[in-house]
Amino acid sequence: MAAPKKYPDELRERAVRLYRKSNLIRRLAAQLGVHPEALRNWIRQDEADRGDRGDRPTTSEVEELRRLRKENAELRPAPRVWDQCRGTQAARCTGSTPRRRVALRRNSDQTLSPIPIRAWVCWARSAAALAP
Repeated sequence: MAAPKKYPDELRERAVRLYRKSNLIRRLAAQLGVHPEALRNWIRQDEADRGDRGDRPTTSEVEELRRLRKENAELRPAPRVWDQCRGTQAARCTGSTPRRRVALRRNSDQTLSPIPIRAWVCWARSAAALAP
C-alpha cells in the first residue's frame, strides 16, 4: 500500500494557481509551509498535464502505466511454475521422463556424491526420441 500524501490535493492546486500569478517559488513555498522542491515538482507536473512540458509523463499516463504494470504482475506466473511446466511439457513431447539434474561433489575421502540442482531437465530415453 502506498504511503499517504503529505500535502492535500487542494493545497497543491492552490499553490500552482498562486505560482502562476506570482512566479516566486521560494517565497510562495515559505508562505504555504511546503518545501520549495515539492512546489517545484507540482509546478512541473502541472505543466506536463497542460502539455507545456514534454520531458515528463502526464498524470493520466502515469496512472495508466501503474495499472498496466499491476496487470502484468498479476498475469505473469512465478518462475518456479514455468520451470515445472517446461519439464512436464518436454516429457509429453519427447516421451521421456523429467528427472532432477545432479552435480557431483568430491568428499573428503575422494569419493563422489550427487548433489541435486533445482533446475528441471528432461532426459530422453533414446536419441531417436529427440530426432525430428
